Order: sequence, then C-alpha cells, then structure tokens
Amino acid sequence: MSQPESLAKLAEKYGLRPAIGRPRLPVYLLQLWERRHFILTYATSRNVSKYSGSALGQLWQVLTPLLNAAIYYVMFGLILGGSKNIDNYPAFLLTGMFVFTYTQRTVTAGAKSISGNLSLIRALHFPRASLPLAYTIQELQQLVISMGVLLVTVILTGESPTWFWLMMPVVLLLQTMFNVGAGLVLGRLGTSMRDLNQLLPFIMRTWLYASGVFFAIHDKVVNSAGLPEWLATAMYLNPAASYIEWMRGILISGHTPPGMVWVSCACWAAGTLAAGFWYFWRAEDRYGRG
Repeated sequence: MSQPESLAKLAEKYGLRPAIGRPRLPVYLLQLWERRHFILTYATSRNVSKYSGSALGQLWQVLTPLLNAAIYYVMFGLILGGSKNIDNYPAFLLTGMFVFTYTQRTVTAGAKSISGNLSLIRALHFPRASLPLAYTIQELQQLVISMGVLLVTVILTGESPTWFWLMMPVVLLLQTMFNVGAGLVLGRLGTSMRDLNQLLPFIMRTWLYASGVFFAIHDKVVNSAGLPEWLATAMYLNPAASYIEWMRGILISGHTPPGMVWVSCACWAAGTLAAGFWYFWRAEDRYGRG
C-alpha cells in the first residue's frame, strides 16, 4: 500500500489554498486602499477614547509636549545654558519637541500595533498593515492640533509668518511617510521580539538626545566639544534631526539648516516607506499565529 500523501501535497493536488495567505504586493496595497475607511475610523475612535477618562480630555495631546518642553527649557535652556548662541530658543525648543514627539509616539505605537491587537487579528480577516497605518493616522490627527499651538507660540515669541511657512505640509508629509515605514518595521519586529517594548523607551531617549532637540548640533558638537565635523554631519542625517532642522528653518527666521537636510528628509521618507511595506508584507501570513 502506498504511503499516504502529505496534507500539503494533497491540498496542492486538488487546488486548495490556505484561507489566510500572503497576497501579491500590488494586490495587498489595493486591499489596504479598499479598507481606507476602516483605517480612518479606527484611528479616529482610538483618538476619541484615549483621553475620555480624564478631566481635560483631548487637551492632553497638546499639554503633554508643552509640559515636556517647559521642563526641558528649564533644565537645558536655563540651568545648563543650552540657549546660548541660539536665536529664539523657546521656538527652537518647542519645534524640536513637537516634531520629535510625532515620530516618537508613532514608532512606539507601531511596535505594539500587532502584538497588542491579536484578538482582532485572529477574529477578522483584513490587511494587517491597516493597524500600523491607523496608529500613524491617530498620531497625525493629534499633530494637527499641536502644530496649531506651535504656530501661535512661534508668533508670540517674535516670528512673523512668511511664504516659507507654506512648506510645512511638505515636511510633515515626508515625515509621515517615514513614520509609516518605521511603524511597519517595528510592528513586525514587535511580534517576534518580546523585549522590544521594554527596550524602546531607552532607544527613544537616546534618539531624543542625538537629534538636536535641545541644542544646535554644529555649535555643540564641533564648536563646544571640539569633535570632528563628520560627527555633526552624521547627526544631521539622522531622520529625526533632519525633519526637526527643516521645520526650524521654515519657522525661525534666524535658523539656517544645512542644505543636505531636505535631501535627507526625502531619502528617509521614500526609502523607509518602501522598505517598511515590503518587510511587513513578507510576514503577512504569520501575524496572529502561535
């Protein structure tokens, strides 16, 4: 009697396919577009419910970075003298805080987007990339309010609106593209690296200090510390620092970022988005198992 055929060969013989498989990448992107209303609704509902239990509600999405900026201003601007040689340090610091916080919160949320929604993933069939995308949109909705506060603050500190301010949506679009890609990468890593969420706070804190949020990179690294020029260049090419510097150059009249910054922003946005989608899609049929 012949050896019984394996289930895999038997399924292949009769044309059976897995109920949850990984579609081709173009098909996958089309499925995401078809579920755009679900993604937007999911993000909005999370935004509404996030602060529903607090007395100040949605105000916390603005108060949190403002309070952090106030603390950092006292520590780094006043006590440690970080405001020296920087024009309009309050606007300088606040711009850095708001822009960095957008990426920080998106990446951190992306790392938990799959591992924190296993019950939803196992119950419903939908493109898993919908979850990191929804978390990014949630943070983008909060950023819109924060940017309104930032513009008012920048004007109050003595800056005048210019035509360059019309470039702000371009910077935020490129940053959002980067955030989506980074969130997708962290979303997949979060499903296999159980300690990732424990390490992320330390990684984010190091990234914060390396992105020039509190100080002018070239002045602090080259002029004050006497370190080589290439180190300052490497710090400027850090994606968080690039988006911060470009935004500062738009909002603060006395701030002139290096010319390479906008190239860095565009390259990080396109490269991270493409690589993130590909990397996440490769494991589409494994999310929620185990």
